[in-house]
Formats: sequence, structure tokens, C-alpha cells
Amino acid sequence: MDETITLLRAARAGDREAAGRMVEQNAGLIWSVARRYFGRGVEPDDLYQLGCLGFLKAIEGFDESYGTRFSTYAVPKISGEIRRFLRDDGAVKVSRGIKERAAAVRAARKGLEQELGRDPTVSELASATGLTPEDIAVAETATVPLESLQQPAGEDGFSLEQVLGDWTEEERLVEVMSLRQAIGQLPERERQVVYLRFYHGMTQERASRVLDVSQVQVSRLERRAVRKLRELLE
Repeated sequence: MDETITLLRAARAGDREAAGRMVEQNAGLIWSVARRYFGRGVEPDDLYQLGCLGFLKAIEGFDESYGTRFSTYAVPKISGEIRRFLRDDGAVKVSRGIKERAAAVRAARKGLEQELGRDPTVSELASATGLTPEDIAVAETATVPLESLQQPAGEDGFSLEQVLGDWTEEERLVEVMSLRQAIGQLPERERQVVYLRFYHGMTQERASRVLDVSQVQVSRLERRAVRKLRELLE
């Protein structure tokens, strides 16, 4: 039996190793499609990872009864995923207004830390900046470097990447690109907890002081947020 069909069937049955091998074997095809979109403000490696996502979706959707080669079916899927990202302006782009609000929050946070001798609460930041707690959470989350996905959270030593799941390299890079968008869909309090725990690296106890809630509430909000993120990223 043709190796491609064997791997394809295994991958569709949930074999991640088979899916990874198919991505590796078709890297040239994915790059050839990604190159069509060079020069549009997105890094080549990011375009390739978007292409990988489209390729994985092609694996899920391909039916041998279509009577066509898998590569022929995969090309429009790869292209479509990249075009969708470009059309939506990309999940990781941040507007000037959000950047300006984030700068104001950073300045207020630094000033309040020096004045109070501790981390300011969200309500104190809101009072100092004139922003709502929702605006503060959005601004700070949107402008934190994506590398924070791999940073340990507080004393627990777990990163958000580790908490969300055991991704393959291809999956990890794709999920990084969509993580901010998923966090943006969380309710305000859950988003704040994710930001403080996984981006600021705070312990649950320290995050509870900043949010003016109990540590138990922080723990519940964190579990709820992680569960929702897993669902959004599936």
C-alpha cells in the first residue's frame, strides 16, 4: 500500500507521529504555497506554520473516495489557512491604541509599586489610569511577548504551554499564533488570572492580592480559564 495513504489513515485515526511525518515529508509543498504570500507583512516562518495548520486540516478532511491525490486536495487547504490569517490581519497584531494603553498601565504600575511598596491591585491601576479593568487586562495581555508561553508560572514551575497540552512542534508553533486570540475570548477575571499567573509569573497567593480575591478563587478561575483555552484551541 502507498506509504502516503498508510500515514494518512493513521494520522486521521489520531496518530500524531504519523501526522508529524506527513508534515515533514510535505514540507516542500507547504513552503511552495507559503512563498506565494511572501512580502505581505508576515514572517516566512509564520506563513509556513499557518500552512502546516492548513495541511493538518487537510488530513482531517480528506476522503479517499474523492478520487484525487491528497496533495491536490491539500494545496487549497494550505492556501486557505494563510489567506484567512492575512484577511483577518493576523491574530498577533496589536493596534496602536492598545499599545498606548499598555504603556500607560506599565507606567502606572511602576509608580504605584514604588509608592505602595507592593503590587498594585487592578482597581488601583484602573483608578490611576482611568481605564476599566477590562481595558487593562486586554492591553497587558496583548502586548506581552509570546515567548511567555514557555515561562514557568510562579512557584509551581509549569508553563502555559505545559498546562494546555503535550503539543508536537508543528502544533506548538501554530497554537502560539492563536493563543492571544483565545485568551481575548475569556471573561475579564479569567483573562486577568491567566495574565498574572502565566505572563507575570505570579503565585496564586500573590495574584489573589492583586485581584483582591481569595487564593481559592484564583485557583478556580485559573482552572476554568485553562479548560476554556483547551476547548478554544482544539
